[in-house]
Amino acid sequence: MRNAQWLIYAVCSAVFAALTSILAKIGIENVESNLGTAIRTGVVLIIAWGIVFSKGKHKQLKQLNKREVLYIILSGLATGASWLCYYYAIQNGIVSVVVPIDKLSIVVSIAFSYIVFKEKLSAKAFAGLCLMISGTLLMTIWA
Repeated sequence: MRNAQWLIYAVCSAVFAALTSILAKIGIENVESNLGTAIRTGVVLIIAWGIVFSKGKHKQLKQLNKREVLYIILSGLATGASWLCYYYAIQNGIVSVVVPIDKLSIVVSIAFSYIVFKEKLSAKAFAGLCLMISGTLLMTIWA
């Protein structure tokens, strides 16, 4: 690997995602799940735009490709739907079961990456994926 910086960000993403689940479960206890999602989204919005403006990247808004913006907007809609479902699930379910089920999105992501980007899955990666799916199903069944 020439530049493994992406790996550091991936690990940080996993740590922050774990914190997200735990902190959300504590915070959402007596808060309606949609309201909790709205508060969380507001915080993310402020941070994201703060970074964009602090780096001067807001100037690139005029140069954006409409097709790319459409897909980013669709991604945002999918994120919103995911977050609304996620918050409802962790409010009413068991975090240690909800989170692995949520992470089964990896199956859909891998399928789409194969269909859309023609990415191949090695035999080892496929075996690992099968183990992840099996583990998630076992955790869900015996929760």
